[in-house]
Amino acid sequence: MSVQRIGIAVKPNKPEVVPVLGALAAWAARHGMELLPDEYAGRLCPALGQPLPRAEVAAKADLILVLGGDGTLLSIARLVAPRAVPILGVNLGGLGFLTEVTLEELFPTLDAIRDDRFAVSRRQTLAVQVVARYEALNDAVIMKSAPSRIVDLETSVNGEYVATFRADGLLVSTPTGSTAYCLSAGGPIVYPTLPALVLIPICPHTLTNRPLVLPDAVQIRIRHALAGEDVHLTVDGQVDLPLVVGDVISLERSANTIMLIKSPRLNYFEVLRNKLRWGER
Repeated sequence: MSVQRIGIAVKPNKPEVVPVLGALAAWAARHGMELLPDEYAGRLCPALGQPLPRAEVAAKADLILVLGGDGTLLSIARLVAPRAVPILGVNLGGLGFLTEVTLEELFPTLDAIRDDRFAVSRRQTLAVQVVARYEALNDAVIMKSAPSRIVDLETSVNGEYVATFRADGLLVSTPTGSTAYCLSAGGPIVYPTLPALVLIPICPHTLTNRPLVLPDAVQIRIRHALAGEDVHLTVDGQVDLPLVVGDVISLERSANTIMLIKSPRLNYFEVLRNKLRWGER
């Protein structure tokens, strides 16, 4: 893979990355690489070049370097999904399952990419259709706004009725998203390349409603069935859309995939152990 233009996306309000950005500018100059910084990176370090809107960075880059957390990576992933541009996520110290490369590994990993010595993990995305079409790397969530109310969400899979869930909401997760909201909602951890989707009732009124793991070839349809309730659809926690009674949300595997560059040092289970503190007393 030939990489000549590297996009840079930085989490806002992270001035501590300025030395890293300066080192990136010097590294790119030494190796004849063109850098395409987003507005935040360009503002922090003018030496990177002319700042661009993130959509333009996603459209032009051969590789995108994300300095931040999982939220920053998710915002980029939706933009690059149609092009399948590799993403190198560098964690800045928070609990990141997607940004698994450390700052110490950044430049060795960039050198390995230059020499075409790197591995990627291809992650499925979720196509979410209601009024418009959205792409999710992690999840789509249908949830009420009022804390004292529940909603009725009529759910079918491949046209077969499953149940009308009375709950705070419903969550549909990809395997990648299984370590995000899915995990907090009591869902399973799903190996990230497994062809599956997870359907999770959030705080269901009936305690026998449990998470459901489905093959990724299915189409899930969820109908907002209870009038008078304020219900919203959120995609990857970043896109928010109010729903009205009768709205039907269609969810299925997208044809697009996201390519995440893997840490040269850690495998998936090591990431889980490090992030979830497995085995510690």
